[in-house]
Amino acid sequence: MEQPSSSSKVTVEYFDPHDVYKLLAPGLIPRLPLRNVNWVSHNGPIRSIPTLHIELVPADNTKPPDVTSPSPKPKPAEVAPSRDDGFHTAPTAGRSGSVDQTPSAGPVGPIPGVVGKERRHQIPGLRRTPYLKVLLVRCDDNETYKSTTKAEIREWIKKNTAVPQSKTAGHSEKHDAFEWLIIHVVIPNTVAATQPRTSGPKVSEGSSGSRWRGGSTPLLEKLRADFNGSSKDPVERVCQIRIGINDVPYEMFPRVVPAVPSGYHETAQDSEDAWANLVGRLKELILLGFDTRVSQYEDDIRERDGQRALPGWNFCTFFILKEGLARGFESVGLVEDALVGYDELSVGLDAIIQEQAAGGAAEAHGGALLPFTDGLKNLAQKALDEATSGHMDFEEESVDLQPEDKGLVDSFHTIPITSSKKAYRELILANNVSLFDFRCYIFARQISLLLRLGNAVSTREELLAKLKEQQELVPRGVAPRTPMPKRTDESENLLHLAEICRRALEFVPSISMVARKDIITALTSSKLGGDSKAENEPAIDPVVPEIADNVVASFAFSVAQQILAQTSTKALPFTLGVSDGHEPKSSIPEPKTMMHPARNSSLLTHPAAQAAQRPPLSPGIFPPSRPPEETAPNSSFLKAGLEELAARRAELYSLSRNILEECGKKRGWTGGWSSVPVVGEPDMAAMEEISLDDDESPAKEPVPEGVPEPGPSVKALMAGLSNKLLHTALSTREDFYRLFEILTDKALVHYRVAEHEHSTMANMADLAVLKFHLGEFSEASSYFDRTIPFFGVTGWSLLELSMLLMYAKCLKELRQLDDYVNKALRLLLTKGAVAERERVREKSVLRLGQRSTTEFPEKSALVGYFADLLTVASTLEKPVRIPLVNFFADVDPQGPPVYGDGQDSFSLHLRLHSLLVDSFEVSDFSVRIAQPIPGGTKEIWLQAKCPLTIKPGRNVVRLQSTTLIVGNYEVDQIRIASGNVFLNYERQHSQPYSEALGILKNPRVTLYQRASCLDARLLTTKEIRLDMNNSLDLEITSGWNAIKKCEVRIRSATGGLRLLMAEATVPGSIQPTKRTEGGVFTFGAIPAKTSVRIRFPFSLDNELAEVTVKSEVSYSTEHGDHLFSNTSSVPITLALGVNVQDVFKHKALFSRFSVSTASASPLRLFRSELLGSDMFESHFGRPPSHPIMVFPKQPASLLYKINRKPGSKVSPKKKNTLRLKIHYSVLQDEIEALVSQSLQTGLDEAGLHEYSKLVISRVVSHLPAGLSPYNLEKAALLGEFNTAFLSTTPWEKQFPGLGPLTASEPAGSPAARLADFLTSWIQQHPKHPLPAPDPATIQPTTIVIPVDVPPITIVHTADIQFQRPLYPAGDGMSGGYAFTNELLPATLHLKWTRIWDTLAGGDGDDDDDSLEFGYEITAPSDTWLLGGRRKGHFVIPGRGSGAGLTSTPGTEADIPLLLVPLREGWLPFPNVEIREVRGSGENGDGGGQHHHCETDYRNLGEAVHVVPDRAKVTLSLDASGPGGGPLVLESERGVVGAVGGGEGGRVIV
Repeated sequence: MEQPSSSSKVTVEYFDPHDVYKLLAPGLIPRLPLRNVNWVSHNGPIRSIPTLHIELVPADNTKPPDVTSPSPKPKPAEVAPSRDDGFHTAPTAGRSGSVDQTPSAGPVGPIPGVVGKERRHQIPGLRRTPYLKVLLVRCDDNETYKSTTKAEIREWIKKNTAVPQSKTAGHSEKHDAFEWLIIHVVIPNTVAATQPRTSGPKVSEGSSGSRWRGGSTPLLEKLRADFNGSSKDPVERVCQIRIGINDVPYEMFPRVVPAVPSGYHETAQDSEDAWANLVGRLKELILLGFDTRVSQYEDDIRERDGQRALPGWNFCTFFILKEGLARGFESVGLVEDALVGYDELSVGLDAIIQEQAAGGAAEAHGGALLPFTDGLKNLAQKALDEATSGHMDFEEESVDLQPEDKGLVDSFHTIPITSSKKAYRELILANNVSLFDFRCYIFARQISLLLRLGNAVSTREELLAKLKEQQELVPRGVAPRTPMPKRTDESENLLHLAEICRRALEFVPSISMVARKDIITALTSSKLGGDSKAENEPAIDPVVPEIADNVVASFAFSVAQQILAQTSTKALPFTLGVSDGHEPKSSIPEPKTMMHPARNSSLLTHPAAQAAQRPPLSPGIFPPSRPPEETAPNSSFLKAGLEELAARRAELYSLSRNILEECGKKRGWTGGWSSVPVVGEPDMAAMEEISLDDDESPAKEPVPEGVPEPGPSVKALMAGLSNKLLHTALSTREDFYRLFEILTDKALVHYRVAEHEHSTMANMADLAVLKFHLGEFSEASSYFDRTIPFFGVTGWSLLELSMLLMYAKCLKELRQLDDYVNKALRLLLTKGAVAERERVREKSVLRLGQRSTTEFPEKSALVGYFADLLTVASTLEKPVRIPLVNFFADVDPQGPPVYGDGQDSFSLHLRLHSLLVDSFEVSDFSVRIAQPIPGGTKEIWLQAKCPLTIKPGRNVVRLQSTTLIVGNYEVDQIRIASGNVFLNYERQHSQPYSEALGILKNPRVTLYQRASCLDARLLTTKEIRLDMNNSLDLEITSGWNAIKKCEVRIRSATGGLRLLMAEATVPGSIQPTKRTEGGVFTFGAIPAKTSVRIRFPFSLDNELAEVTVKSEVSYSTEHGDHLFSNTSSVPITLALGVNVQDVFKHKALFSRFSVSTASASPLRLFRSELLGSDMFESHFGRPPSHPIMVFPKQPASLLYKINRKPGSKVSPKKKNTLRLKIHYSVLQDEIEALVSQSLQTGLDEAGLHEYSKLVISRVVSHLPAGLSPYNLEKAALLGEFNTAFLSTTPWEKQFPGLGPLTASEPAGSPAARLADFLTSWIQQHPKHPLPAPDPATIQPTTIVIPVDVPPITIVHTADIQFQRPLYPAGDGMSGGYAFTNELLPATLHLKWTRIWDTLAGGDGDDDDDSLEFGYEITAPSDTWLLGGRRKGHFVIPGRGSGAGLTSTPGTEADIPLLLVPLREGWLPFPNVEIREVRGSGENGDGGGQHHHCETDYRNLGEAVHVVPDRAKVTLSLDASGPGGGPLVLESERGVVGAVGGGEGGRVIV
């Protein structure tokens, strides 16, 4: 059976004149409580009542049931009221429960008097009457019904359900409205048992007997016809229950069985339907009575509330009336509606009190309340007597932790909030109640209802106990109709339990103020004898406020403990062991003694009683410790409201701890916060409090810790502390701190479940401070270790600094030096530095006259800790590394780098603000500047001269380096070492600046190279050879350095570039002192202003446009060791391109070389030469008198004639390759050289010599962008170039971070001076002349290109010659002509040569293989008609036949031809094509060696002038010709020589 969610009950009074209740109870009791009841309110929505509990009460005019089987002992008439507090105590003789919780509940035994004759109370809210009256009737047959039963029923109805006729009485009756019901109980073996329920025909199941005769009406129908409601009141008031034969005792069976034959038998379904009908009637009738009562109550309340302004209106009477409605709601299970009623009454009470306080006329505002509470007065008076007489109950009396008689315990401080402690309702009705009692009663009722809504353990078990009482009334030996319900667990509604705690947190402060006022008023009035006028008021005894405070504190502490006990739940199975390693708290009471404390120091305990202790039904304040694994809930999810309940309970624990702490302060005991180190107030410890009174008083001596301040005596401090747990804790210092720790610990674990992180850490901090205060440094350090990081998340705070000071002391006392340095001191100094950073930042933004609202720590509180850090760190094995940003701010380079005079070094000034309060000595200070490059990082380290001292505040440190690498850098690492402590800072390149850190706002550092410093330049050689590896030159200039020794390292910085250092050379007199290995060159002394050039070849794995080489020069001078590094790139692409075209002749080879530029810049070609080889020689025409300008779209052409040297033979040892050597210069390079020379001269004249490398490199880098291809061509043609494009460049911005390169420079910005110089230079040189360079003074670039003569096996020469001359042309025209269709006999002359066959063995005489070639003569079909041998083969004899390299007349061929021109005009000669005829292979596949051949066609470019052969033609223009065309009448042949005179011959076009 599902357990009810509330303990509400309604009273149902039953009349049993025939003693049949004991037969009905076995079937009725198991069907209770009523479930799923829905009340349709007349002014609201449908209210659902899940369970409605019923208390069956017998009437007084019926005799009690005579049960033959044993039954439970009857309860006494008067039952001691139980406490409605949610506590579970040991069972007592009285019935457990609360009259307050069940207002309609009454004893199970007979109620004295008849309800109809009960003296009604004039206030409806104080009456308790049944909602339903039930008459149990036994009638066995129709005759009995007619003779006696019917009259008895009518008499009962008349006597118990009569309605008065007067209007006033009607209103009164509606407050006690009820309904009535008749239950006909049918006994087996009676006539009524054989009758069907209705008169309709029915055949019993499983029987073939005759139908039941319908002559007589069944008893049920008679009862319904006589007593059911009319048409105006259609309420069914009659039910019938038939008892089974096994459920009736033997003595109740009829002695004579009626011999009335009947075929009707009651089935199980019929019986179940009857019980369901009865349950339905009970629901309906109870709700009818309840609805009538509610309507009447609401009308009366509305009427009384409208009379509020009338004289004589009394709030107490109105309270009782409205509370009656609330209790009515509670009785039927509408607990939430009842709670709303009490909340409205609480607000109404507050309104009345405020009206009385404002108006002053108590009687005119709803009646006056008592000025104080008698119970508080008696308690305070007793405490006052104890304080003045010197007798303390707790001093002599031992406390029994398990008293047998619970009634002897003072309920005021054990369970202070309960509605059954006093007759509150009678006191309220009599206007004899104080404000304290009034508020306590309302709060008790609210808590009681919330406990029922929350399904608390106390309310559930009370209800189950009462339900069990009803079930035990079932006669023994009689089997119940329905099995007893099984008890199942039901979880609490945690949200309602949390609401209880929330209300308690609001109630305790307000009621404490009321209680304190009551106590002071009561004690003052008792001394004045009832006269409380101000003029007669004597001075209040100082003991009175102390006693009042003790009584109030004890009461508030008890209330908090009561609420904690009532809201305990299995969902929060907390243990005491939050902190690891705690000793068992033997002096703090266990759960059973949570309201009755025990102590080992001064109180006696009973071992036997302690051995018999068992855990209570609900968790207490201090539950016993469990293993850690049991502390976590088993469920994988949290219940609804668990976090809210845990948070509210934690606040109650905090409230209890605060009460304890306030009481302990009077005895000199604190939680430790008063003795923590204070860092926020400057020198407050040294200040004294000076009295401003006129009378001089002696200086007040400081009170040591643990000694109470002068004031009330110790007896007065203990007087009034009735709560034994609080009294025990305040008896000794050890018990005080033990209970203080437990309460804090309980609050901590509750806050942790509630996920209130800040509150959790705050309580953990309290435990840490407490342990530190008690000198338990080990446990204190563990707490500090967990809490300090939390407070440091959001920044610094004075609290965090104070805790760090305590943490440091703990670790130092424990000799944990590693943690002392790396955790405590490090974090302490860091947080102090953060505070100092905030102070400096806020000071910088404050305006004049403004004051800071932030409280900063005093510097004196942190003095000496950094020195202690350095001292202790020196004893540790591992170094202590701390980020630099923790202790420094505003770290930035101060100005540009400063370069040393006469030496290759520079220095950088670093500005930094120390946030520490101590000065310290630095043993090492270094800074790294770095620049990311492809494949790595370019870095320079700067060192400061140490030791140096860093003071608090601003410092400037000079750092120097002898390493010079030109480029743009950023400061990315700072390292400071002091002993074994290392402060470092690292950042990524281009990392954005953090305003919070204030480190390196401008980290950029730019290094420049001075002209007089050592320099290493990478150059390309002036001689380029394409037939071997090219070389690079590294030129090292010593500058002003007199080098003692030098080491040069060269390595490739480009992928695919291989430096052939084994072939490197050093031209000049200065040679390496050691053998070169791996690109390292070692030199000895090098004088100043001396250059050393290292030439090394290179090879490429792939095509590259430029190569990069990194060079490092380590050298020593009189100023020390230096390092210069440079990464240079030079282009290696060719500036020109050369194409060659070869024309083979019989005796010579003509090669045409086309030279073009490979870039947009024109070339200046000085001269060229083709160097001969062992076999060939070249001839060139007349060279040009001046250099030739080669433009990108106008290449230069060079024609060379190549002949084979006479007598030369082909041999593998002979070189056949010619070399073309070209001397040239690039126009753009000439311009850059001219600009560099002009700038160098201008800078030297302006005294800016040291800036020459910088300025020239910047200006030259801008030239390519301004010199477009058009401008370069224009400069080449005009002999000058324009520099106006340089004037648009902002030159001052081209030198960022540039400082003075020499110490003798005037003040001002060097960048501005250089910008002014360039501006004036551009103005002076708007156009710069471009003279032709003199090769004698300027060394041009040379390139040597290998030229190979193509190996041609055979070169054929073909020539067509006419056998007779052509007709000569007249008028001085050269050549001759021929006529169309004229037969022209000709000869094709073929000859050959082998002189161009340069392959090895080509001239050998042992080669007897002859070569066969074929020729073919072709011509267009409309031009020539060819006759003769147009195709044919001819054979060239081999070398072995003695034919030689060139043909002879005997080996040449003449082939006759006949040419007929077909049209007139200039006709080119027919084409002759010669191809090798390759011999057939073994398989006839045409295999054989292929030979290269060329044909020199002599007739190429020649033509024959062909003219018509008719001089005159006569035509007929009519259509008489063939085919209708013109008809030739006469023609005349041309005369030879008419075209031109002279001898015929060849016409060449």
